[in-house]
Amino acid sequence: MSSHPRIIALLLAFSISLVTTAFLSLVTGTSWLAILVACIMSFASTFILTYVTLEFLIFREINKIYAEIGKINSEDPNYAFDIKQSTNPFRRVKEDMLAYANRKQKEIDELKKLETFRREFIADISHELKTPLFAAQGFILTLLDGAINDEAVREKFLKKAAKSLSGLDSLIRDLLTLSQIESGDITMHYEVFDVVEVALEVFEQFEEKAAKKFINMHFAEDYEEAILVHADQKRITQVLNNLVSNAIKYSNEHCTVTLRFEDRHKFVEIFVIDNGNGIPKEDVKRIFERFYRVEKSRSKKQGGTGLGLAIVKHILEKHQSKITVSSELGEGTIFSFKLEKGY
Repeated sequence: MSSHPRIIALLLAFSISLVTTAFLSLVTGTSWLAILVACIMSFASTFILTYVTLEFLIFREINKIYAEIGKINSEDPNYAFDIKQSTNPFRRVKEDMLAYANRKQKEIDELKKLETFRREFIADISHELKTPLFAAQGFILTLLDGAINDEAVREKFLKKAAKSLSGLDSLIRDLLTLSQIESGDITMHYEVFDVVEVALEVFEQFEEKAAKKFINMHFAEDYEEAILVHADQKRITQVLNNLVSNAIKYSNEHCTVTLRFEDRHKFVEIFVIDNGNGIPKEDVKRIFERFYRVEKSRSKKQGGTGLGLAIVKHILEKHQSKITVSSELGEGTIFSFKLEKGY
């Protein structure tokens, strides 16, 4: 039923005049002319009184409130106008107020998450920067205190200081890369290239590292023909570097690291598979967070900045793709992502 004040006033006036007419018709001796006049007067007075009350005292004020809500919503980028909104102004205001409150609550929840993330990030980065910096400082101060005169100690401590500073440099470079990707300062330069050739270069890069742990790196099958993808070759090389490096780093001796490529119509899906230690289920959802390490003490011993998988995630998001992971503790891990085919 329409909620326009004129329609409501008409219905109410008609109902009252009908009741008045029925009542007077039951009274003995009342003429039809008197009944008609009473009917018209009750109809007119009821209509005017009801219409004025609804239009000027209620509906206009409600519409002003609704107009103000409309202004607020028009400035909200998350607001989507619903063409199916009720014509009842009371219900309309209620719906919009509830929708607005829900959006603001989501914004508050998001801000709380960001605040928690900011605190954790500051704590993590302070710790990550402090560790190599203090280590290098300790070695150098020890040398300045007199150990520099001992040639064997001098060389040993200088190498350790250099290693700490090299780790600090890697951390800063990874932070800058991550920040630039997120802010859009680094754009993807798309080209068509053979992803098998890139993967082979990555394997060659880690041959020595894998050989030290007797880890076998291979392709799932012989890919005699080129597998062309349309992507940023430099960044996809970085993705494969991180994934293969992690597979080797967190696998025990005599394990295997396998790369597999599968045709998915318009895409090529790439798998990096290892039969290493695997990842606990409670950690799988968090491994792409900055500085998150599954085994913190062991991870620090293994090296790395803790930003590799976060960089992988953001690079693939820039390619309109995403990284997926499945893992069984003690059985291994599979990382996979899709790239557009280069045909």
